[in-house]
Amino acid sequence: MEREPSASEAAPPATALFAWGANSYGQLGLGHKEDVLLPQQLSEFCKPGCVKRITGGGGHSAIVTDQGSLFVCGLNKDGQLGLGHTEEVLYFTLCKSLLGCPIQQVACGWDFTIILTKNGQVLSCGSNSFGQLGVPHGPRRCVVPQAIEVQREKVVSIAAGLRHALAATASGLVFQWGTGLASSGRRLCPGQTLPLFLTAKEPSKVTGLENSQAVCVLAGSGHSASLTDAGELYVWGSNKHGQLASRAAFLPLPQKIEAHRFQNEKVAAVWSGWTHLVAQTETGKVFTWGRADYGQLGRTLESPEGWKPKKQASSLPCSRPARSVPSSLPCLTGATEVGRVTLGAGTSTACVGMAPKPTSGPRSPCRLCGHHRDSGWAVGLATPWPSASCHPSLPWASAPGSLILPQRPPRKPDLKKPWMKRETQKLLPKANLTDSEMGGL
Repeated sequence: MEREPSASEAAPPATALFAWGANSYGQLGLGHKEDVLLPQQLSEFCKPGCVKRITGGGGHSAIVTDQGSLFVCGLNKDGQLGLGHTEEVLYFTLCKSLLGCPIQQVACGWDFTIILTKNGQVLSCGSNSFGQLGVPHGPRRCVVPQAIEVQREKVVSIAAGLRHALAATASGLVFQWGTGLASSGRRLCPGQTLPLFLTAKEPSKVTGLENSQAVCVLAGSGHSASLTDAGELYVWGSNKHGQLASRAAFLPLPQKIEAHRFQNEKVAAVWSGWTHLVAQTETGKVFTWGRADYGQLGRTLESPEGWKPKKQASSLPCSRPARSVPSSLPCLTGATEVGRVTLGAGTSTACVGMAPKPTSGPRSPCRLCGHHRDSGWAVGLATPWPSASCHPSLPWASAPGSLILPQRPPRKPDLKKPWMKRETQKLLPKANLTDSEMGGL
């Protein structure tokens, strides 16, 4: 769900991997399915320093190593782990079918996985009930990664939402597939013909971006986004929680978020949560907008929490609450690690930012924290590592649990502190979501 860092900005391989939170399917890779209250190190996963990227979906996790290997674990009922079977996996396990095919990026949807190789090829596995695998005439599920044809173009960025996926090519085009956004579009845009890419079950070019060159794509549960080489951010899909910074309930076509929303600065980086977004401008300013009922925006809202976009028609204006307007967070200006909490499958998340290094002393993390007690979030604290003892480099979080890669050993949190007691009691919510509950995401 997040922006893929470029090769020049990707964090160096970390030295340790920690996991905690809800663990109903073994997605923490600890060898069991018990929930974990405090961070535990995965000491036997792989050699120190080899973890490059981490991501997670509805109940599964994936790790890419610096050698391009893919390790997976967790829920596998639809073959989303790509291991050739549908059994749950409790330890991070090498995806042997991809040996000899170095992996660059992995994007996990609710029950499927999209894989990008270093040579720009896209593969997919898992559920195909909504065409999210990009293979229109394939089976309803695939247990081994299969290639997706993206107009014979080299792909440089991928993203996965609840039931849709995207890819950006080296030539700057954006493709989308999976019908996850179509039902909302039909309901919120009555009488309108939806563009093909919202209903396609194979990669379809996203129209409305003809005058831009995409460098990366992002996805939330029901929305999509694209960042261009000119520092412009385009968004489309559901605006249920104000995540599109628009007055419309649904945007069937990409719409640019005007530069004045970012104080007339270019967007240098952007990350998407399940229902909110975080952007950083060229001067280091950090902006957040979207769903905020669990504190995921890291700021106080001025408008009522009960606000919802009007559902009559996407073109009708509705009141514009503070959460739908990108607002800056001064405490994170110049942060170097903003968004490194990969925003996985859940309705809210946490975002960690490292403030600029002072002239003396350690860097202190500024935390934008939020968790959803109904969807298994366990990263709302982001506090087991005090500022003096840890510099998180590649943290990841999803609905069922959390993984983090600190560059320095963590200290145990002081559970005697009242605020820590309150937060740890909230840390282990249920991980299973029904279809009706997912409808509220």
